[in-house]
Amino acid sequence: MSQLLENLEKHTAQYVEAFNAGDFETLDAFYTEEAVAVWEPGEPLTGQARRDYQREFLARGPKISTTTRQSFVTGDTALLIVDWVIDMVDDQGAPERLTGTGVDVLRLGEDGIWRYAVDDPYGQD
Repeated sequence: MSQLLENLEKHTAQYVEAFNAGDFETLDAFYTEEAVAVWEPGEPLTGQARRDYQREFLARGPKISTTTRQSFVTGDTALLIVDWVIDMVDDQGAPERLTGTGVDVLRLGEDGIWRYAVDDPYGQD
């Protein structure tokens, strides 16, 4: 079980790295095909709508930092509770800071890679 948790911690670090680099292709590989992501509170997106929103969001040059509060693993499923801060520039060019506590459900693929099945950065709302 400790190996799965260690891999999960690496997953989070690699996700942050891809996010901060604005690397959409790598970031998208961190999601299952049918993943649900909530990039705006109360507005879950799946499929191409999720991908399009993520691509547009990353184009704004956001930088994220995360702190994992809790992680739980059972079999091929994990639950992460993560505090995050995103610094970026809003549509008018002014600095903007977003914060939240995310609730994420991940699945371990046959290839040994954790992928988000549910990514809800606003899970505390």
